[in-house]
Amino acid sequence: MMTFMPSVKFSSKMDSKVLKSLRAHAEREGRTISAVLTAAAEEYLERAAIRPAFRKAAREVLDEHAELLQRLAR
Repeated sequence: MMTFMPSVKFSSKMDSKVLKSLRAHAEREGRTISAVLTAAAEEYLERAAIRPAFRKAAREVLDEHAELLQRLAR
């Protein structure tokens, strides 16, 4: 999780059904919408950073074992 940084206000648009669900979720969790959105954005960015590294590693494994994988596919 990221360290505390000053909040910056911004505006955006969201599907009304998603916003309604977001508000309900935040209320159930006892958190603000801002806190839920911040946590969701942090998680998304962490996963997005991992994705390229995973793809690269997967490509390397597939390339390294291409002959074996082709034999197994027969």
